Parts: sequence; structure tokens; C-alpha cells
Amino acid sequence: GRLEAVTQQMGYHPQYLDSFLKMQHYLMHMDGPLPFDCRHYIAIMAAARHQCRYLVNLHVLQFLRAGGDPQWLRGLDFIPPKLRNLNEINKILAHRPWLITKEHIEKLLKISEWSWSLAELVHAVVLLAHCHALASFVFGCGCEQDDGLGGRGSLKPLSPGNQCFCEVATGNGCSQELLRINRKRSLDSCMELDSLRERMQRIHVETEGREETRLLQQDREEGEGQGAEVGMQDGTEHCSDLSAGLSPLADTDGEVTGATNLACYMQDPDFGYQDFARRDDDQTQVFRVQDYSWEDHGFSLVNRLYSDIGHLLDEKFRMVDGLQSSAMAKRQGCEPSVFKRGIWNYIHCMFGIRYDDYDYAEVNQLLERMLKVYIKTVTCYPEKTNSEMFDRFWKQFKHSEKVHVNLLILEARMQAELLYALQAITQYMI
Repeated sequence: GRLEAVTQQMGYHPQYLDSFLKMQHYLMHMDGPLPFDCRHYIAIMAAARHQCRYLVNLHVLQFLRAGGDPQWLRGLDFIPPKLRNLNEINKILAHRPWLITKEHIEKLLKISEWSWSLAELVHAVVLLAHCHALASFVFGCGCEQDDGLGGRGSLKPLSPGNQCFCEVATGNGCSQELLRINRKRSLDSCMELDSLRERMQRIHVETEGREETRLLQQDREEGEGQGAEVGMQDGTEHCSDLSAGLSPLADTDGEVTGATNLACYMQDPDFGYQDFARRDDDQTQVFRVQDYSWEDHGFSLVNRLYSDIGHLLDEKFRMVDGLQSSAMAKRQGCEPSVFKRGIWNYIHCMFGIRYDDYDYAEVNQLLERMLKVYIKTVTCYPEKTNSEMFDRFWKQFKHSEKVHVNLLILEARMQAELLYALQAITQYMI
């Protein structure tokens, strides 16, 4: 029942699914500033911040299919410095986006061998925000769910064909044609998966052989004991040791698996969400939408530097805003637009984004305590979400209505991260 879990959940709202797939297909598979393998590796880095194995495993396979270097999958110590330098913004955007400054942008864009262009950085920022928000949806809807003890945990990776939601674009939403294509890809991918297993096993054997030879030679040249430490800087933290088994290899059941320890894709794993609070003038200022908004500022900037992505993002934001939620709103005794705005503004409030024309007292009137707890958990630390939380919030509501709430979380969170990042880019450019 896990065939394309994300697509199945979003399929409760076909029009939104259509918009989502078009944007994601363009972001990951169409012409753009970043190489295809780098796109998937950035997605791996983003998903790892929230320990989302579902997305990490998906993009590990897509990374290899795009011709990515398997050595990169051993962790951040094995990727080019240019990509590794993105780690700081990834960390901040995922947990405390209000800390992003123009200095972070300047550091990445400074003239050097590993500098980013503005277009590349905008592409990377959209990727990071997209995958952080999608991780919230994955956990919020139980796509990460496992049958093991505790009900949640490591998700067995699906075959590449079964995960093709990230590369499918269709004009008919969750149509029969989409389902037919997916079934065909699932069958066609069997031979490809076998080939991938053989390739990874061969690469692993060859890599271990070369590493063994290199270390033995180094031992002879530098003396006993010295060679063992070469290439092992921060090895325990960043999973540099070949013997740790962190390359995606065929396991005992013959399934291709991703990294067993997602820490190899992270630095500073203890860095997480903290409640936004303005204590004094030295603290981070509240982000006022009246001063910098998606409609008036972010859209034009991102569209200028990464052609057409702004239109696709804007369509997705508008689509989720237009979804019908009359049943949810009726239960709360208010108009659908009022109810959705309450959820959206509550999410933005947790990231320090304020609307001067909104009365925040409405949030407590519209949103029950259990719903607020659920929204905050899925938004700020989705990896702590459990199935009981999903089942408990608004038991009387349909599953499609709960998915709708998770779509609002996805889009509100993504827009919040983009606003902070794009504002910092704008300040740098001024």
C-alpha cells in the first residue's frame, strides 16, 4: 500500500496534485542552473535535516540514476566544497529561517573557485525550501510510517519506478493516465533496479580495494599507524569510514538501501527549531509582510533569476488557497477563507512573519488546542510527529480534510523559508 505514498495522499485533492507535480518536475528534471545530480544531492541534504528517510532514499536512487558519483553518498566530507558550503543555509532555513542574513548570501557568492552564481543559489534555495516543507507533509500524512515496533521508523526504500512522483508531470492531476504510467514504470523498473544493485556492489568492491591499497602504501611510506588517519577527519561525525557500510548497497534482502545513518549528510545535528521571540532591540526583528511579500517582491526576484519557477510556485500557492474546506470551516462556524487564513498565519507566526492587518486573537478562537499542537509539530519538528497525533486531531474529520491541513502546512512553510532567503538575497543585491 506504499506505492507512491505522497501522490496517493495528495490525490485527495487532484487539482493541487497536478500543480505540485508540474512544479516539482520542472524543479528536478527540466532545464535550470544546477546539474541534475546536484539537485538530488541538495534534496538529500535538505531531507536529512528532518531525518526523512522516505525522501532521502528516493533522492539517493534518483541521484544515481542521474549519473551522480556514489562516493558523495558517503557523506558531506566526500562532496565538492561548493556543495558542502550550502550546509549552513540548509541548516538555518530548515529550523530558524529568520537567522538568514545577507552575509550568508555574500559568503556563498564571493569570488572563488567554489563560488555560486545568483541563479544557482536561487535554484538551490527553492530546492531546500521545497524539500524541508515536503518532509513536513511526508511525516504529517504518515508516508514515513513503518510496520516495525512503535509504528514509525526506517522506511524500506521503494523501487525507483515506485517513487516516480518526483518526476511525473501531467495536465490531468491524479488521472487514470497518471496511474497507468506509474504502473508501467513500476514494472519496467525491475530490471533497472537489478542493474543498479550490481553497479553499486561492483563500485563498493572496487572502492574498498583501492582504499586498502592506498592505505597500505601510505603505511609503508609514512610509518605504521599514520596512514590509518588519512581521509578520516571528523570520521565519526560525518561517516567517513568505508567499513561503516554507509554507501547505498544491496542489503541481505537484496534491496537497495540508502545511508543507514543520516548524520553523514548533516553538520551540527543538535541545531533545531526554537520559538521565535522578540525580546529586545538586539533580537531578530519581526518579518512584516507589508515590507517584503511574495506577491510584490519574492515572485519577481525568483522568476528573474530562475525562469518560470516563480509562475509554478505562485500557481501552487494559489491552488492550495483555493481548495475547498467548507466542511472544516462549517464545524468551526466560520467562512472557509477565514479558517484557512487562520492556519496559514499561525504557521507564519511561528517563523516570525506577521501581517499587520490580521487579528491574531482569531487563531485561538479558530484552532483547537490539539490542532495547534499538531500543526506546530509537523511544521517545526516533523520528525517528532507520530501516527497517534494524526489520528487524534479532529477525529470527526475526513482523511481528505486532514490532508488539506497538511497541504496548508507544506505551502505556508515553504513560502516562509523562501521569503527569508529571498529577502536576504535582495539585501545583498542592493
